[in-house]
Amino acid sequence: MAGKMIMWAVSFSCAILFFCIGVYARKLEKPMWFWSGSEVDAAKITDVKQYNKENGVMWQLYSLWYFAAGIAEIWNSILALILLVLSCTIGMVLLIRSYTKIYGKYRVQ
Repeated sequence: MAGKMIMWAVSFSCAILFFCIGVYARKLEKPMWFWSGSEVDAAKITDVKQYNKENGVMWQLYSLWYFAAGIAEIWNSILALILLVLSCTIGMVLLIRSYTKIYGKYRVQ
């Protein structure tokens, strides 16, 4: 039972964190950054509001992987672990690819 509690805590903590990043991105007035320590210059983004909206949606969708892992823990610990590993690996790659597309879409040419 202690293992399930730890898995729930990890999964839901990550899910809430990423969901909150999405909410923050959607409400931000200046362009949301992706990489730690980097900033996106507002002059290099065509539509900051729409850019931030898509960026926020991207983070909120990413959080669903972690919510799914936490919920899966109720029925099947192996499935929950697989979802958590996929979230941290394939999910992260998809997150990077999504951000690259969003940035390319709104970048000033």
